[in-house]
Amino acid sequence: MSQESNKTKNTTQKNPMGGGGMMPGTMMPGAKAKDFKGSISKLIGYLGKHTRMIILVCILAIISTVFTILGPKILGQATDELFTGVMKQISGTGSINFGKIGEIILLLAGLYGVSALFSYLQGFVMSGVTAKVTFKLRNDISDKMHKLPLGYYDKISHGEVLSRITNDVDTISQTLNQSVTQIITSVASLIGIAIMMFSISWKLTLAALCILPLSMIVIIIVMKKSQRHFKNQQKFLGSVNGHVEEMFGSHVVVKAFGGEEDSSKIFGQYNESLYKSAWKANFLSGLMMPITGFIGNLAYVAICILGGYFAANGTMTIGGIQAFIQYVRSFTQPISQIASISNVLQQTAAAAERVFEFLDEAEEVKEEPNALSVNHNSAAANTLVKVEGHIDFNQVSFGYDPDKIIINNFSAKVKPGQKIAIVGPTGAGKSTIVKLLMRFYDVNSGAITIDGNDIQKFKRDELRSLFGMVLQDTWLFNGTIADNIRYGKLNATDEDVKNAAIAAQVDHFVRTLPEGYNMTLNEEADNISQGQKQLLTIARAILADPKILILDEATSSVDTRTEILIQKAMDNLMEGRTSFVIAHRLSTIRNADLILVMRNGDIVEQGTHEELVGNNGVYTSLYNSQFETAV
Repeated sequence: MSQESNKTKNTTQKNPMGGGGMMPGTMMPGAKAKDFKGSISKLIGYLGKHTRMIILVCILAIISTVFTILGPKILGQATDELFTGVMKQISGTGSINFGKIGEIILLLAGLYGVSALFSYLQGFVMSGVTAKVTFKLRNDISDKMHKLPLGYYDKISHGEVLSRITNDVDTISQTLNQSVTQIITSVASLIGIAIMMFSISWKLTLAALCILPLSMIVIIIVMKKSQRHFKNQQKFLGSVNGHVEEMFGSHVVVKAFGGEEDSSKIFGQYNESLYKSAWKANFLSGLMMPITGFIGNLAYVAICILGGYFAANGTMTIGGIQAFIQYVRSFTQPISQIASISNVLQQTAAAAERVFEFLDEAEEVKEEPNALSVNHNSAAANTLVKVEGHIDFNQVSFGYDPDKIIINNFSAKVKPGQKIAIVGPTGAGKSTIVKLLMRFYDVNSGAITIDGNDIQKFKRDELRSLFGMVLQDTWLFNGTIADNIRYGKLNATDEDVKNAAIAAQVDHFVRTLPEGYNMTLNEEADNISQGQKQLLTIARAILADPKILILDEATSSVDTRTEILIQKAMDNLMEGRTSFVIAHRLSTIRNADLILVMRNGDIVEQGTHEELVGNNGVYTSLYNSQFETAV
């Protein structure tokens, strides 16, 4: 890919000082999750693709739980055996049968060992399922990022998107890995323990079951209270991430304008909102365990009293009471676990909702099934088009907001191989015309055609493969200089890279660097100068050898001497190619075949440099103002 504009950041939409309001697309404090059930249903849909593994996890969890549940009753048998032996010793009719007790203890140890083995296996299988689901979620988000129109990124911070692919997916991953198996285990434990309790004493079991309605009421009340706080916690976490990402990305600007205090203040506001929502969510979730524990203890006291009464009447054995009390203790534990998990599920639902909101965003207009192709290696179903470079703008109208049109009935005809310069004051719509040509945005009305074919009928990737684009705002990634140049043509050889660098006046300064073409640029690419960065992006465009060239203030970041060298390289590059040059320095486009002068989205003048200067109009005013500024 040769497009320098593949860069996803739209820095013109950012306030380097951080801004002060809520981020677009976020919910106001106190708002509840919009679709709790829907988000969980969609998440279950992801799990549904691993049904067999989930069933296996359920079976392993149930087996593990069953072996654990059998423990107290068997231990009760050992207690009865010990009690009977003690009574025989007291009466002088016998002694304690330690052999029998030893057999029971060995059996008990075996049961717990098998339970632990199955528990390990279920954890192992569930970890694999979780990893696959998380992998699929992140892949879907990544694919979605490439399908969303650029307008989406104009209204949402990049840190917010980053938070969804990291924090929110991590929250979902942790829940799936831990809570799903815990839910299965807890439900199986409740059912199994209830059966064992009924097998010992149905009367005591009914008394113990009285705690269930009270516990469920508590869980429902706390869930309703805490859900909105979990939603806000995830939302404000995204706001904090967005602000931090924005500040790190623009730290030079922040320092240059003394914006540290404002930035810190805004971060404090977001952090305070995160703190308030987080502690409320955690406080409410923390109430569940002690409240359900308190209710369980009340039941425990009642069971001890009733059990003692039944033992005194001879209707229950000591071992039976001991086993039942253990079951009661165990019975309250899964209830508390479910209460705790319910809070985790709320946080997960909030995270899942944010992820699925992103995945449900409206995508770019889909391409037609029989989209035109300029790549002869494409599928035969696509119509192949040979592109010469004839471009027509036919009464094009466009506005980033449909209610605010900024390009009005723009028309122009460009012949193959022509050098077209677009000039005008800031905000005239120069860069917007290029974005429409690259189909980063679709026109509201009118049409743009290449060799008579509407660009909306082309596949987007193949349409953009026609263009080489160099922007004023450079984009380089963390990698070697050679890799950054090769981004214009991934299969280029080292010799191709070097030839492109020579043509772009890059080779002479690269050879002065410590590691030459193997020098690694850091993440911000600030270990080389701004002018050198611009030269590298120009080399990238030269290597791509595009049909159509777009230069948007490509020489604005270099000194005059380097500009002359680049201009010469650009003249060689543009020879025989349809070229669009956006420039404020009018001296750089004097040799253009056609100059379009724009103002407020309209072409107000067009012609060659000599013709426009002779007209004594808008272009003449712009041209003369540069010399006045220089003086």
